[in-house]
Amino acid sequence: MIEDAAMGRWEGARELLASTGADWDRRIFRLQVLARIGVRLTFADTWAQAEPRSPHALALLANVQALRSMAAGRGRGVSEAMRQAWDTCDAAADALPNDPSPYVVMLALTRFHSPPRDREWRATVNQLWQQAIECDPWNREAHHELLTYLFPSWHGTGGEVFHWAQERCAHTPRGLPLHVLPLVALAETHRLRMEVDGDRYGLTVHPWTDNPSTNQAWTNWWDCRAPKRPHAAFHEDANYLAHAMSFAGRHLEAADVFDAIGPYATDVPWGYCGDATTLFRRHRGWAMKLAEP
Repeated sequence: MIEDAAMGRWEGARELLASTGADWDRRIFRLQVLARIGVRLTFADTWAQAEPRSPHALALLANVQALRSMAAGRGRGVSEAMRQAWDTCDAAADALPNDPSPYVVMLALTRFHSPPRDREWRATVNQLWQQAIECDPWNREAHHELLTYLFPSWHGTGGEVFHWAQERCAHTPRGLPLHVLPLVALAETHRLRMEVDGDRYGLTVHPWTDNPSTNQAWTNWWDCRAPKRPHAAFHEDANYLAHAMSFAGRHLEAADVFDAIGPYATDVPWGYCGDATTLFRRHRGWAMKLAEP
């Protein structure tokens, strides 16, 4: 598909997105992967020109245009590139009203381009959030996008981000990966502390030991998940859980998570504590060794 995209062919992308149906989680994941390919290519633009009413073409073009607008820099307000991406999101939402992906892109645009902690933009975020969850109440990417918006490094505060993550988990059915949200907030807090305090904070001081969020993620997601059909971003969420359990010294229990992950480490959150590949392999090795008969 990458070779076809490089040659301007978009038929493979159309087939892939059409086959996804109403699996919104997987649809958003595929749109994001295709958009990263399409930023420097023209196949998404060509497709939207050839099929201007296609909800798939419009959704992909919205993702591509959003990434292009972000390449210009953060916090620049409403630029022409952002306006173009926003208009395409509106068109995609009109073409397929049940699809939450345009609102997820709008949330990302608002997070990236709005001035820090601006009240008017915050109202826009709340409206977009409501539209996204009306389409798909437990949409993973919408939740992660709003959580990122609330990071202190973006537009929120430490207390706010943890309160929101815990509140969402309290209302989330068991078996859904949204129960990892507090671990995402925890990892970001550690990253920010390392960035701000540096050597005064240190790698040996971390927030995962005896943290109840790890047990909550294990009990409410991992133990109840449907392992035969993992969600699209499974490896990202599973890495957060394996990382939290490893740094809490719970390697034997983490073996099950590492086994499901296989060799597929993610830079985040492992990279927040050192070299991602080295740490993943080290902790995975310890876990799998403890799990041997």
